[in-house]
Amino acid sequence: MKLLEIMDERVVKVPMESEDKEEAIEELLDVLVRAGKITDRDAALNAIHNRESKQTTGIGNGVAVPHGKDKSISTLVCAVGVSPQGLDFDSIDGKPVHAVFLLLAQANNPGPHLAALAEIARILEFPTMRNALFKARTPAEVMQTIRGLE
Repeated sequence: MKLLEIMDERVVKVPMESEDKEEAIEELLDVLVRAGKITDRDAALNAIHNRESKQTTGIGNGVAVPHGKDKSISTLVCAVGVSPQGLDFDSIDGKPVHAVFLLLAQANNPGPHLAALAEIARILEFPTMRNALFKARTPAEVMQTIRGLE
């Protein structure tokens, strides 16, 4: 699975305006709505909140991957936001988040969802890769960085 298969510049937000987890999730959901990638914002938000209630998706090292599955989602979608100043995401390491990957998937099709999560983990495994993403200042730079990492 390549993230670029489910992304384009319309679903990238740089810089994010959010200061915390809830604002970041809502900001990226709005990006997906404007891009026509989701039609039921409330259902998507509930799916993400249900997942966040189990454990934070602030995975550490400046990255968060909020995600959820819902029957209103027809295909896997992803939005990415970069926060140069960092935001409070209740991360497991207690540090600010600089990149947020928001994933929404079909409720009964876990394969693509898991593949996307694995791809995000793979490309952000190394500090130099994360730092290149954190320094991106435009949607085009984010896409170019991900293209280079994949």
